[in-house]
Amino acid sequence: MAGFMQQLWESIFTPGPTPSLLVATNATFACLQLVLLLLLIATYSIHFVILSFISAGLWWAINWFAAELKVAQAKEAKDKARAEQRASRQPSDDSDTEVEALPKRKPVSVSKESEVLGQTGDLKLRAAALSDAKSAASTEDEWEKVSENEKEK
Repeated sequence: MAGFMQQLWESIFTPGPTPSLLVATNATFACLQLVLLLLLIATYSIHFVILSFISAGLWWAINWFAAELKVAQAKEAKDKARAEQRASRQPSDDSDTEVEALPKRKPVSVSKESEVLGQTGDLKLRAAALSDAKSAASTEDEWEKVSENEKEK
């Protein structure tokens, strides 16, 4: 009995439903059902029947959840074992690092219109060099025309 109590205490701090925790849960619910039956016999109250159904539903739900969790853990362990088998089948390199090959890039052709022109010291010379590539007048030229018209007035 002392060994069971120690296992029960340790199972509280272990994640998941442990066998000792499930035994204790089932024993507790069985005792609760017995107490509710004795109270029903003693009082003839419908409340104890309803409480018994609620208790039985909770008891069933806890056991169902524990069973589903056990199935999920077994499936996860099986998947993990398969992954380890696949890893052991593949030939391994002596290197501990993984190297990923980079895809080769095609050379990109650049049009001459987008090339950077050599900078000259004067802004007007650069504007003149750029004006050959432009198809329309710049906004700056438009403002110069407007300011010249205002000076004439």
